[in-house]
Amino acid sequence: MPFWCGPALDHEQGGWMGWLSNDLKPDRTQPKGLIVNSRILWAFSAVHRARPEKLFQQMAGRALDYVMNRFWDAQHGGAFWRLDDAGRVIDDSKKIYGQAFYIYALAEYYQAFAAPAALDRARELFELIERHAHDPKYGGYLEVRRRDWSEADANARLSDKDMNEKKSMNNHLHVLEAYTNLYRTWPEPRVAERLRELIQLFAQRILDARTQHFHHFFDETWRVRSDTYTFGHDIEGTWLLCEAAEVLGDDVLLQRVQAVALRMAEVTLREGVDADGALAYEGKNGKVTDAGKECWPQAEAVIGFLNAFQISRDAKFLEAARHVWNFIEQHLADRVHGEWFWRINVDGKPDLKLPKVSEWKGPYHGSRACLETLHRLRAICAGKERH
Repeated sequence: MPFWCGPALDHEQGGWMGWLSNDLKPDRTQPKGLIVNSRILWAFSAVHRARPEKLFQQMAGRALDYVMNRFWDAQHGGAFWRLDDAGRVIDDSKKIYGQAFYIYALAEYYQAFAAPAALDRARELFELIERHAHDPKYGGYLEVRRRDWSEADANARLSDKDMNEKKSMNNHLHVLEAYTNLYRTWPEPRVAERLRELIQLFAQRILDARTQHFHHFFDETWRVRSDTYTFGHDIEGTWLLCEAAEVLGDDVLLQRVQAVALRMAEVTLREGVDADGALAYEGKNGKVTDAGKECWPQAEAVIGFLNAFQISRDAKFLEAARHVWNFIEQHLADRVHGEWFWRINVDGKPDLKLPKVSEWKGPYHGSRACLETLHRLRAICAGKERH
């Protein structure tokens, strides 16, 4: 966290830098994104809950101020997707993935500081998403709406890596994550209903029952439009699905989800983990197609394998989590400039062309891996089945 309390701060324009090179050189032509700013808000709130400190509270307040006052659309509700360096809107679309992260962060802030305004806005966002982006005919959520929440005919892609399709695994994974955190603070029956729908969609539409990988992209009727998978999303999904079932308090559903999580964790361990203990990025037809080691899949692998160990008590999962953690310590942690390198290439060296801060590179995956590891290891040592 010291990196995000120091070099990453934007002392000129407020909030955090939109882009810093690996050696901390800024590029003020780059945007400030909703995703990274929501993730910063979540991270400082979550870390303060685990270790209350005045500095973390100050940083969480700074993040809340920025997302509440700069990203919020006072006319139509919801959050803008992208601002320029000075905080002016440059992309006013309502991408549901971004709205979900906003909810996730607001719910965490409320849990940390009991701030009614944060929960009120999270509930407002829930209502907007349900009113304008939920698909009552085929289930799930559309990717993007216009500023006024009307149907969008523009590009629905979140990034250059994505396909321009109506629905995606990634969007639904993070709506699930957001609604799980919202339900902790606001046990509204409609939130529970949507969580159950999302769990069912993952089991019946998103998960390939033959391969135990998540499909990535779909049309509106859930016809599959992609043929690759990312090991990081697979292992991340295993524990987020378990977490959603846990907060619902349904033991039968939880047992079903845990069985799915174990099968997926087995496949991820068998197909995606390299000899160095780290998780490869992408695969297709049972083979690794991108052997690079990006930072966020390593973070999620630590949590996912710990979760699999908690369910099964199979020591291979605990060992897998330890090996990924060792890879993070030895290769990803930047001892010179702070934070983690974005990616370790197949030659074992960091990709120094990739930035340390961007609209996609923030403190969320890494800090969450640390927090979840603390919680879960304490539970394991105490002999509890779940954290």
